[in-house]
This record gives sequence, structure tokens and C-alpha cells, in this order.
Amino acid sequence: MKAFIDQQRAFFNSNKTKDLDFRIGQLQQLKTLLLSNQNRLNEAIYEDFGKSPFETFTNEFGLVFLDIDEACSKLKKWAKRKRVRTNWVNFPAKSYIIPEPLGVSLVIGAWNYPYQLSLAPAIAAIAAGNTVILKPSELPSNTSRILAELINHTFDPAFFQVVEGGIEETTALLEERFDKIFFTGSSNVGRIVYQAAAKHLTPVTLELGGKSPAIFTEDANLKMGIKRLIWAKFLNSGQTCIAPDYVLLPKSIKAEFLHLAKEEIEQASYSIENGNYVRIINDRNVERLKRLIDPKKVYSGGEVFEEERIILPTLMQDVTFDDTIMQEEIFGPLLPILTYDSIDDAILEIKKREKPLSCYVFTTNSALKNKLLNELSFGGGAVNDAIMHISNNRLPFGGVGNSGIGSYHGEAGFRTFSHYKGILEKASWFETKLKYSPYSEGKLKWIKRLMGTK
Repeated sequence: MKAFIDQQRAFFNSNKTKDLDFRIGQLQQLKTLLLSNQNRLNEAIYEDFGKSPFETFTNEFGLVFLDIDEACSKLKKWAKRKRVRTNWVNFPAKSYIIPEPLGVSLVIGAWNYPYQLSLAPAIAAIAAGNTVILKPSELPSNTSRILAELINHTFDPAFFQVVEGGIEETTALLEERFDKIFFTGSSNVGRIVYQAAAKHLTPVTLELGGKSPAIFTEDANLKMGIKRLIWAKFLNSGQTCIAPDYVLLPKSIKAEFLHLAKEEIEQASYSIENGNYVRIINDRNVERLKRLIDPKKVYSGGEVFEEERIILPTLMQDVTFDDTIMQEEIFGPLLPILTYDSIDDAILEIKKREKPLSCYVFTTNSALKNKLLNELSFGGGAVNDAIMHISNNRLPFGGVGNSGIGSYHGEAGFRTFSHYKGILEKASWFETKLKYSPYSEGKLKWIKRLMGTK
């Protein structure tokens, strides 16, 4: 691992990555590589998940290509030094900010969207001028293998290299010093990554998770809201970090909600054969999800096919915050429905828990919308939709508190992998005597006046 990192540090110190045309060329080469190997990439993820080419493009490569295209078109603007105003204390001078790459970066990807969640942060790192060591998740072994094969055979390993492996290899990587670490995964592993980075004072971005609520009010457009919610929840069989984890709604609309939600699930006809459903990643997660299902509270679904690693879309009613399913992030196709007496009660219950990665508000009432957006802290979200905020690169994507540190996508990703260097450039033709000895009351008065104080 040290040899990989030393090789990349030497390459970074050669200043090749500071050339903007070099960065753009590498990003375009990555896009060409992915496009020319679409069939093989589709086959690999199908072997791991049963994911269809349609969803592989819309959920994985579509977002990756958007990231590449935006970076290539806007990189020169993002990387341009920015003039800022100089205060009178420093007259005569000019001030500006220079974005510069951090150096050798480590990107640790997640298993649930193995292409998108590995490549998107790597794209941001490359755009910002860093070298990249990418460690994809070992759980979807076929996608990890093909990423390693394609990238390692195409790119100079001193610039961009994939390192495969599990806990042992990741631990070995984390023992080394990087200039930036970007991790996507669980909060528990995020803490381990953060502790390892602290030994070297390495800056870290953590994209974690949490129990993201979907809040309905009485005046919500229930039919449209449920259509969008059900799609978002059961996409990728619920294995999405920003999936709605549970629903909070008034008791008055519970019966109608359950009826319409079940109807929407039936109409969607979720199955691998229909191309709109995937397998649970492994047997361990099947067992974990199975333990979260309380048969007495299942409204629809609940069937578990362990050999196929399939759990049917499941709605659970009469759930409380004390139930087992509400003690951890679900990360699967189970949707608990909870009710509230007042919106303040709902807000209070959410505030009692860790800050979620996302929050979704379904309402046509502007006052309630603003109340929820202003009073609840969460990474990002949507009003009258779910998970689609991730598709807008102009919105920074990231968590807060237990759900993550830092953000990326679009320019936010460039900033995450950059240091902004502030420069004061002083003219040589004049210098005030105010700051130099001997000090006097008169000089102090002038300094205070220039600084706007008395």
C-alpha cells in the first residue's frame, strides 16, 4: 500500500495534475472507457444484484456521466483564481483565492450503488487535480473486479488505481497518510475511518446514512406523493442511503395511505424479471432484514425468499418508535408507517434522534412546509418528492452530524477535494508607518478608524 501511495505522491509532486487540460483529458478517457464497456459492466452488476441495464444506467452511469460532463465543461471556471476585495488596512494591495488540489486521495466506495458511489467521488477528486486510489466495496465482487480490471489497465497507476480487497486491505490503506479521504458507508465504519485519518490529520468527507423520514400532512397530494414515495423507497430494493426509511403521517389519512401505497406496489409489479427490482446484497443482510419484520404489523408483503435473496416490498402499520425496525437504518424493502397527533409531535420525535441524511416533506401547505424545513436538521431532501435531489448537481449532497461530514456533486465535489489558498499581494511603491514602532496614541486612533472601530 505504501508503494502505491509513494508512487502517486511522486506523480502529484510532478505538477502534472495541476494542468487543467490533463484533468479534462483523464475524465473524458474515463467516460470513453465506461461507454465502450457498458455490456460487461451491465453483466457484472447483474451477477451481483440482478440489476437491469435500465436501472444500471439511470441509477449508476447516468449520474456518473453527468458528473463527468459538468466537470469537463465547468472545470476552468471552478479552478480560476477569484479576486476578492482588499480592506483599507492593507492598502495598496490586491487579494485573491487560488483553488489547489490536496494531493493523494483515497476514495472508499459503497456496495449498494457500486459504480456510482465509487466513481462519483473519484471524478470530483480528478477534477480538482488529485491522484486517486479507489477502494470499491468487496461485497459486489463482480463489479469490484471489473472496475479494477478496466481502470488499472487504462490509467497510469501513479495517477488513478483501484485496490481490491476487504477489511484487511482497507485497514492497511488507512494506516498510511493520505491528503484526503472520502468514505461512503455506515456510521460505524465511518467512525473507524475518521479515527484512522486523525492520526495523520487527514481531512475526511464521510457520506453516511440514517433513518430518513418522509412526512405527510393532511393536505398533501396523497396519490402523487405515494407514487413518488413508493418508487423512491423500493428502488434498488430499498438499498439506498437516501431512501425514505419510514413514513410519518396524521392518523386521519392512514387508511387511505395504506390502500394507495399497496395499490401502487401492485401496479409496479416489482421483480428482477421486470427489471425494476434487485436482490439483497448477501445472506447476512437478508437475515438482518428478516428480523426487522414483525408479522403482526405487516399490512402487505413480508415474504422472504432466502435462497434467491429476495424480500418483497413490505408495508408495516401501527409501528412505534420503540419497535425493533425503528432502532436502526433499514436499508431494505421494508416501509414502516407511523402516525402523529400534531406536526409538533412529529418534529419532536425526529429531533430526539440522530440527524438524518435526508428528509422528505409532502404537503401543499406553505406554512407547514417552511416549518418543517426550518425546524428539522438533515443533510438534504425534497418537497413533494423523494431522492431526486441527488440528480441535481447544483445541489451539494452530503449529511450532517451522524449522517455525514462534508458534501460533493458538481462544484461542491471540486471544493471538497480542493484547498482554497488566500493570497494578499502588496504593492511595493508605498507603505504606511502606522503598524511600525514607535507606537503612539495618534497611530492607534488611525488604526481604529481604518478598522471601523472607536
